[in-house]
Amino acid sequence: MILRLRGRAVTFPRRPLVMGIVNVTDDSFSGDGSLQIALAIETAQSHVAAGADIIDVGGESARTNRIEISAEEESARVLPFLDRFEECHEGKKPVDEMQIFPPLLSINTWRPEVAEATLPVGGHLLNDMGALDTSENAQIAARYGTGLVIMHSVGLPKQRHTCVLYADILHSLESFFDHQINQAIAAGVAREAIVLDPGIDFAKQKTDNLRIYRELKSLSHFEHPILLPVSRKTVIGDVLGIADPSDRDAGTIACVVAGTLRGASIFRVHNVRAAVQALRTIYPIVSPPSERCY
Repeated sequence: MILRLRGRAVTFPRRPLVMGIVNVTDDSFSGDGSLQIALAIETAQSHVAAGADIIDVGGESARTNRIEISAEEESARVLPFLDRFEECHEGKKPVDEMQIFPPLLSINTWRPEVAEATLPVGGHLLNDMGALDTSENAQIAARYGTGLVIMHSVGLPKQRHTCVLYADILHSLESFFDHQINQAIAAGVAREAIVLDPGIDFAKQKTDNLRIYRELKSLSHFEHPILLPVSRKTVIGDVLGIADPSDRDAGTIACVVAGTLRGASIFRVHNVRAAVQALRTIYPIVSPPSERCY
């Protein structure tokens, strides 16, 4: 399986990729965001030094208890970071031969206006958490040759969907991805440029989230990389009884290990160092000898 991302390509099977989160916001649920570009660059530099393969930058929190900002403001937050992105890896070396280096750049937005404003400046991947409710973002990704993350959810972003019930969450994921993959390809996105995200915590109950983790392998037949944004999720807090997201890193690593054993290809995390070390430890244990790299 090959993932093609705007002039770059990643071949699987290989050690899963780590996507480091950079929030150019002042209301991140995990309390790690900042509107200061210098601090955002420092965060990205730290992620790369810790082994991140992808830097995922976003200018608006997905929190539903915060008022939406405009597309213009979101773009204005992200563009200065893109202008300075090379500073994130200048003078650095990969932590090992399996780190993607220089790192890939992911733009995290659901607004077509923001995608259109930012992708001309840079970006290998459009991380669309809007569930691809229209084909606009797919068309933009196709135009610039970027990869596209298709995330499962119900309803529009920034709105609460905590009461959504599914007869069978896995059946819903199957139907959703089948339709949205075809829509993206029809819009011009290359099949090898598509990543699937089951949307942990988005319009799902605790039991739905846990079943997705448990039965993730059921999505492998799509033959697209699976992105698991597992970091400090509400479901982890529910299981552990931990209210503060910043205290959920141990649970996050448990989900990284479980996801690796079930076929996930990319993990989106806040604590890159812990995730990279966990993957560097488990991958030589579970991978076939021909794929092992120490």
